[in-house]
Amino acid sequence: MHHYPLFLLMASLAILTPGPGVLNSLGNALRFGLKGSLPGILGVASGSFIVAALSATGLGLLLAASALAFTVLKWLGAAYLFYLGIKLLRAPAFRFDAPEASRQPAWRQFAAGMLLQMSNPKSIFFFLAIFPQFIDAGSAHYTREFLLLVSSYSLLLVLIHSVYALLAHAMRRWLNNERGGHLVNKASGASFLLFGTLLAASNR
Repeated sequence: MHHYPLFLLMASLAILTPGPGVLNSLGNALRFGLKGSLPGILGVASGSFIVAALSATGLGLLLAASALAFTVLKWLGAAYLFYLGIKLLRAPAFRFDAPEASRQPAWRQFAAGMLLQMSNPKSIFFFLAIFPQFIDAGSAHYTREFLLLVSSYSLLLVLIHSVYALLAHAMRRWLNNERGGHLVNKASGASFLLFGTLLAASNR
């Protein structure tokens, strides 16, 4: 394995950069509180495991080599981000004190976070382009090194997203009114539409 400390640094920077996964964690923290955001964060971390596993298989090689496969994946991801953005823009003002906010099933947040990360262009780029630079596919310890790197990335993601969620939770009292609820929905929806547009316009 090559330059593990450098990998940790690059992974931290990639996770810290705002993207759909960070936005999802922030939104969940504002809506459901710090504890309520954890299922979504764990879902995003699990999605990273899946993307990493796919990048290490023939599918990863196909996406790296095939312009058509890359384009299909790109548009599927963009469509999902557009869907999330439009859904939030059309939603009524969110009430932070609404009883139903604490009753959303944890599995639904987990699944949404996992699906979001699997369509997250930042995550896909990291594991297809950057991740292979730190591991030797021909090494006798490839599996152990692979699991170490992916586990490190996922752990860093949980820690960093939890910090984001903690900061967002601290802002709830500033947004605890109808205007604040509209602001959260509109800002989140517009951000998802922006990420979707950037993904659709991106090249290999």
